[in-house]
Amino acid sequence: MARGGRTKDREVSERKCIATGEVQPKAGLIRFVVGPEAQIVPDVLEKLPGRGIWVSADPAALDKAVQKGLFSRGAKQKVQVSDDLRDEVEALLFRNLINLLSLARKGGYAVQGYEKVKGLLAMDAAEVLVQASDGSERGKSKLRRPDGDDSFIGLLTASELGLAFGRENVIHCALASGGLTIRVVQEARRLAGVRGNGGDMGSPERFEST
Repeated sequence: MARGGRTKDREVSERKCIATGEVQPKAGLIRFVVGPEAQIVPDVLEKLPGRGIWVSADPAALDKAVQKGLFSRGAKQKVQVSDDLRDEVEALLFRNLINLLSLARKGGYAVQGYEKVKGLLAMDAAEVLVQASDGSERGKSKLRRPDGDDSFIGLLTASELGLAFGRENVIHCALASGGLTIRVVQEARRLAGVRGNGGDMGSPERFEST
């Protein structure tokens, strides 16, 4: 049984990875479809028509799927796969994460800057602390991450995080509960997985898709 007394298969939508053979929540997988010219197309937003082919958000799984011809097997037809597929997936996940952070900012769920983040944390109103991977460790250590799992994201550089706020560099950001926060955490985890650096994402259970 899972939270609320419901069984896990009802609560979490799962798919099978063609590379690992493992069945897992969709939140940890990348969906692909076959395009009009029989080419494999990443569908990170899961909106493109066609039968989905799923691969774990992991560099080894993606490389195996390409090198072993597993996309053709999953599609049940011969398909074309870009040699730069993993880079393409990473770029799409990154762009989506930045867009989500930007929307959270516009919706009033995300703030940036040391003092604003410190204030949100002091009020216990922050759900997630986001800090640049290349920021000063001394400066970052002055802010305590919120309690609980999945309360910290540390895989983006200052310049990457700055893109979400229209600034050259951002070191500290905090996300309030609600809004797009769950989706931001999900996408950050997928990006960390594809990059292979893992980041500091906390426990995966709390923000699984429902």
